[in-house]
Amino acid sequence: MENTYESKMESRAKMDSIVRTKDIREGIVGVLLSWFTPTAEQFKTSCSLISQVKSDGIPLRKARRKGSTDHGGARGLGEATAKLFAKHGAKVIIADIQDERGHAICKEFPSISYVHCDVTKESDVKSAVDGAVSQHGRLDIMFNNAGITVPMQYSSVLDSEKSHFEKVFDVNVFGAFLGAKHAARVMIPAKKGSIIFTSSVSAVTALEFPISYASSKHAVIGLTNQLCLELGKHGIRVNCISPFLIPTPMLADAMGDAVDMKTAAEWVAASATLKGPPAEADDIAEAAIFLGSDESKYVSGLNLVVDGGYSKVNPTITSAMRGVRI
Repeated sequence: MENTYESKMESRAKMDSIVRTKDIREGIVGVLLSWFTPTAEQFKTSCSLISQVKSDGIPLRKARRKGSTDHGGARGLGEATAKLFAKHGAKVIIADIQDERGHAICKEFPSISYVHCDVTKESDVKSAVDGAVSQHGRLDIMFNNAGITVPMQYSSVLDSEKSHFEKVFDVNVFGAFLGAKHAARVMIPAKKGSIIFTSSVSAVTALEFPISYASSKHAVIGLTNQLCLELGKHGIRVNCISPFLIPTPMLADAMGDAVDMKTAAEWVAASATLKGPPAEADDIAEAAIFLGSDESKYVSGLNLVVDGGYSKVNPTITSAMRGVRI
């Protein structure tokens, strides 16, 4: 082979692949995932969806989608992330209140196991973390993907109730706090670890979203910044991901009973700044893998915005001009 730039890069890529594959099997990954969307009726007695992912392998390279036609709408961010970690050789523990769904994922991925857990209960979160450490020896990554929202009819401050805020904050903020607290408890003695939160593009730019949801996601970014400072001295990195709207059941439910997944996906595509392949749950999962891996070993305090540039653009003036005849 000629000693060209291209040949050198090809050889380097092969060597990186060998090294990273070895590293995948030498690490431990722990992720706490939560994503539940109550309907208008369910919101009155809302609960949370929690997943704890734990692994013997730390992914150090991006996963490649091959021939996928699923835009992530049927599985949600938490499930997509758990599966992607598993595909990288991770041994995964899903802690969730939806037992049937959790066990179904375990059947699909033998490397994934399941435990019942509620992120709003500190005893449950503590038990999930302690169980992960007991089973695998340590916890390297905690992904706090906790999130619920309310139906769009509660977007206005005048239509919002104090109870709305309390329910949303219980999961989105306090659940994330509990996950980080107990992850830090076991990571500090090890002097290393990665804690990841899920925020939202609604915390980066104003959207016509329920005010309780947007406020809670601002709080998650605050958690990220403060914990980056506090835990950095212990070698623990803290980051968060702010996704664009992903056509998931959560979004469809929030948009209303008459909205199906196809309609939600079309609405998201029309709203996107970056045209082409739409945003998928796997895009967020890959961002989580990056922030949890050694590829981001000196990245902390980052809010990784995965929105295709949406938050950088204000289409209001352009839209108004289109309706004006000159």
